[in-house]
Amino acid sequence: MSASDRDTPAPEAPETDEPDEVLEEEQDEEEAAPGEGMTPKQARRLRVAAASVLLVVMGVILVVRLASRTSVLVVGVYGLAMILCGVVIELSRNGRTRLGTWLLAGGLAAALALDWLVLP
Repeated sequence: MSASDRDTPAPEAPETDEPDEVLEEEQDEEEAAPGEGMTPKQARRLRVAAASVLLVVMGVILVVRLASRTSVLVVGVYGLAMILCGVVIELSRNGRTRLGTWLLAGGLAAALALDWLVLP
């Protein structure tokens, strides 16, 4: 091995001009055949939209409940439900839609149960 061979940098992997997100979206659209239901991209968008709507609904319920009765428990229960909606939005954006759906359903059921059982 000569000295010039040691000084030559190793070849690097070719770079693409397209960002990773664009490549993932193209793969998602190719995976679902017509008539099989939603594509993963559509499922992510649906869950982000659902969690966003529920986030706004939880905020409205929080304001209404605070107007009728000021309590730290009210802020805690509905504040945690709003945080959970934000977590579900991020999970859905990162492709973890099933996990996000289970967390959203379980968390909102727990928030409503706590509202009914614990809050005055």
